[in-house]
Amino acid sequence: MPSTPERNRQNAIAFYDLMFNQGKPAEAVEQYVGRTYIQHNPHVADGTSAFIEYFERMASEYPGKWVTFKRTVAEGDLVVLHCHQSWPTDPNKDWAGIDIFRFDEDGKIVEHWDVLQTVPPEMQHGNGMF
Repeated sequence: MPSTPERNRQNAIAFYDLMFNQGKPAEAVEQYVGRTYIQHNPHVADGTSAFIEYFERMASEYPGKWVTFKRTVAEGDLVVLHCHQSWPTDPNKDWAGIDIFRFDEDGKIVEHWDVLQTVPPEMQHGNGMF
């Protein structure tokens, strides 16, 4: 089935849920990642093995971590997820994140960028982070 923005959006959410919420990065890679995986997160090396190793370690070190999807944008071969990450065992329990995924023509993830910031206890406005 050819890649479409909506299919890519659904696959990005399913990938992230399986990898992060369910703690199954190897299964997520097997189902949703292409032959090449380019990583722009400075804490994770390129390739699927490094990705799996990193998120297996995160699942072990931060039990109970959870993500909820607040907004999604899909355009062309890119999907953007605006997420609320909860890390109950981390001193900074709440994080706001933006993840960008690039998909190949088969609807598989081949590249990833992300930015994270903590959700502060107080803000200069009443708008919230989400």
